[in-house]
Amino acid sequence: MRGESASEEGIERDRSSRRRKRRDRGLRKQALQTRETVTDGLDDIIRRVPAPLKRRRNQLVIGAVATTVLLVAGGRIAYWNTDRDLPSPSLLSSFRRQGTLVIKAADGSVLQQTGDSTREKVSIDKLPKNVVNAFIAAEDRRFYEHNGVDLQGIARALVRNVRSGGVAEGGSTITQQVARMAFLNQDRSLVRKWKEAVLAQKLEREIDKPKLLEHYLNLVYLGSEAYGISDAAWVYFSKSVDELTLAETAMIAGLPPAPSAYSPLINKDAAKQRRNLVLDRMEEQGFITSSEASKAKSEKITLKQETPKNLYSSSPYFTDYVRQELPKLIDKEDLQAGGLLVETTLNPRWQKIAAKAVRSQTGSATGPKAFQGALVAVDPSNGEIRAMVGGKDYYGDGKKSPDDKYKGDQFNRATKAMRQPGSTFKMFVYTAAVAAGFSPYKSYKDAPFHVDGYEPKNYGDSYSGSLNMRQALTKSANVVAVKILIDVGFDPVIRLAKNMGLTTKLEPVYSMALGSYEVNLVDLTSSYGTLAAEGMHAKAHGIRKVTNSQGKVIYKADFKPKRVVDEGTSSIMTWMLENVVTSGTGQPASLPDRQVAGKTGTSEKTRDLWFVGYIPQLVTGVWLGYDDSYPTGGSSGMAAAVWRRFMRDATKDITIAKFPDLPNNLDTRKGSIKSDPVKTNRRYNKKWKGNEKKKRRRRRNSDDGYASASRSYSKPRYYAPKPKKPKPYYPPPQPAYNAPAPKPYYPAPKPYNPPAPKPYNPPPAAPAPPPMADPAPPPLADPGAAAPAPPM
Repeated sequence: MRGESASEEGIERDRSSRRRKRRDRGLRKQALQTRETVTDGLDDIIRRVPAPLKRRRNQLVIGAVATTVLLVAGGRIAYWNTDRDLPSPSLLSSFRRQGTLVIKAADGSVLQQTGDSTREKVSIDKLPKNVVNAFIAAEDRRFYEHNGVDLQGIARALVRNVRSGGVAEGGSTITQQVARMAFLNQDRSLVRKWKEAVLAQKLEREIDKPKLLEHYLNLVYLGSEAYGISDAAWVYFSKSVDELTLAETAMIAGLPPAPSAYSPLINKDAAKQRRNLVLDRMEEQGFITSSEASKAKSEKITLKQETPKNLYSSSPYFTDYVRQELPKLIDKEDLQAGGLLVETTLNPRWQKIAAKAVRSQTGSATGPKAFQGALVAVDPSNGEIRAMVGGKDYYGDGKKSPDDKYKGDQFNRATKAMRQPGSTFKMFVYTAAVAAGFSPYKSYKDAPFHVDGYEPKNYGDSYSGSLNMRQALTKSANVVAVKILIDVGFDPVIRLAKNMGLTTKLEPVYSMALGSYEVNLVDLTSSYGTLAAEGMHAKAHGIRKVTNSQGKVIYKADFKPKRVVDEGTSSIMTWMLENVVTSGTGQPASLPDRQVAGKTGTSEKTRDLWFVGYIPQLVTGVWLGYDDSYPTGGSSGMAAAVWRRFMRDATKDITIAKFPDLPNNLDTRKGSIKSDPVKTNRRYNKKWKGNEKKKRRRRRNSDDGYASASRSYSKPRYYAPKPKKPKPYYPPPQPAYNAPAPKPYYPAPKPYNPPAPKPYNPPPAAPAPPPMADPAPPPLADPGAAAPAPPM
């Protein structure tokens, strides 16, 4: 390969040397011709002058020749000085206009282009002959003959412009237009025209004609935000270049002098006249026959307008994230200047699979109250983000009726949403414990527990008795997680979580073990990637390289993985998390052909549903829920199912790899960090008699227990006040056995002699009333008599 490269370089040097020799011979010949012309002209002038002046012929000839030489030398010096200060033609291949931004995926495909940018470039080899011939006939008929500047074309344009009384034709060649578009501005000044001519000849010397024509056809502005022939074919006719008819090709080729004036979207009559003019020129130069020209002229202009390609991102949540990260990585001046090419880490195939997997679980409903989801996939070996879904309806494609005012949802839940992770946070607690030397077989009692005013609860108030650490993680036992946190200590867990990738501020509270502090999906997924990478952590990122408009690399990612967990701890944790998928709450995430490790998580009242899992080559996190934290009514198994749908298709092009083996000394191994147990004031196990669901109020929170920071038990550690010691009781002194009775303090009261009561004399009795006689009973009615008439 090196020999072939050397031979190619030698051939190129020979070609350059031959070009320089031809150029020098041409310049010398031109100088001689100029001198002869001047001399002949002077001779003719001298023959016409009076006789006294003929004697000064030799002096005039010498002076004219000297003046010509000085002018030629001065022009040569000015030419080379200008040539030296102009940019190198090699920059043409990386040229991008100022104010533009191009974002590419990992495979080189374009995700989004903003600003005045060519959306789709095409090679000269793939262009139809009619396209090339139409532009040559319309813009530069002597393109293959001149050396960048066409003197005949300039003279012809001047004549036509004088005859027409306006600007009917331009004198700039295609090479001059390329020089102006790529390296100069549009100022109408002699200095700019001089630089344009010099740069055009410089381009002709170093770049061959077909390549120059390719650059022109990809850069020329053709109206309606279309830059290049391919963009114009799509914008005006919704076609690819090879699908254009001769009439459509001629219409597009007539646009460069005045894209707005000749645009068929603005003035069809002007566009038709310009099209026919281009067809006439193609016929004059023999590119087409008269019959082909006549047929093309009779064709109607049928438009089918489309928006430029890549104007809207195919991965909008990810490209939004990239644009927000750029100001952190490059200077403000470079960002404002634009012309940037951003190469990212995204895998386009995986991105489509991820979007489909999220939508399959969240449904098609849209709007502020819709059920949402997010997914992030990260390469654990280097921290590169390979897929990112921040929602399900960025552009508002899911609206159901024309009256719906919903315009889409641009909130990225993968990077901006801060949610409670639930039991997915237990990974940090258990990792810290294993790193501190705790055996995965260390036993804890899973029973009602009270510590310093805080009482963790298991889901459904269900307890399992004695569990080792591996079993407790598989069952997601909340009580055991809190007990492990107490034994390891707050500081070791917080320090380890920060080193593994969490950026959230964590406080030393017992509820931290159950995920009471909010995190975002990218950080949490990246943290689990540390275990997939056998203890090495690399910061999650989505940008690989940024290049400016001059082709200079102004940023390149350099995130070297750093060891934050020892290999033994990471392999033990992977073994424990694998058991969660095979035998615990993460079973919906299992894959049939490879090992999977991961952890489920839900917050209080199932407001957040999580699953974060990994294989050795890829770690993926999934979140489901409502933006307003409304209870989902589901389970973390839903998130695990989304994870499985994505990984099942994404891993088709990933080789099967196994997790690392376990260390031999699980029970006697030494820790790599030091524990700092919490000094509690009061903790005890409550009496527990099995599962008393019927006797207790069922708390419907999650399969992972309480995790709300708004509860009283989520506040910083509460130490119960120390009980006051009771004062000793001293009984009063008792009198002696034969002691005399104490004297009364008050004198004895005098006896009370009440006065005798007066005799009572009753008043005289009233006379008795006369006796009253009872009334006589009514006579008995005769049974045979008629009944009295009823009252009217």
